[in-house]
Amino acid sequence: MQASVDDVSSAAAPVTRSGLRLLLLPLVILAGMGLSVEAGLLGPLGVQVGHLWATLSIFGVGSAILFFLLLLSGPRKGPAFSELPRWQLIGGFLGPIYVVVLTLATPHIGIAMTMIAILSGQVGKSVLIDHFGWFGATRKKVNGERWLALLLIVAALVLIARG
Repeated sequence: MQASVDDVSSAAAPVTRSGLRLLLLPLVILAGMGLSVEAGLLGPLGVQVGHLWATLSIFGVGSAILFFLLLLSGPRKGPAFSELPRWQLIGGFLGPIYVVVLTLATPHIGIAMTMIAILSGQVGKSVLIDHFGWFGATRKKVNGERWLALLLIVAALVLIARG
């Protein structure tokens, strides 16, 4: 008798929530480092070919890679795109806006300033999303530690701007 995938996965030790967080944190940090590299590449590319063309090239390469990975991953599970709430697809508009701003800002204010400014916006909005539970996120009230973290990020922004 052949064991199913479910049988094998249930026999393996479950990953705890805190264990998963510890595994994902380095991956997320590496992804953040990738954004800094992307900013370093996009700034000069935008100056050479134009900011919109640079953005298109990044999304074109990314789309080609994702298409290839999707071909290898097999059939998609879940609802059809036509069944999804339209607000969930807003990210498709936000990604190119982010990359165009990254491409425009980096040559003028530098990679460090661009990244800390982006981080300020990301963390500030993320705290609000968590606090109010927007977009189906689990609600996490803003507490003193979160306010302090925001303050420190703004302080980092000011210090990098002055340095």
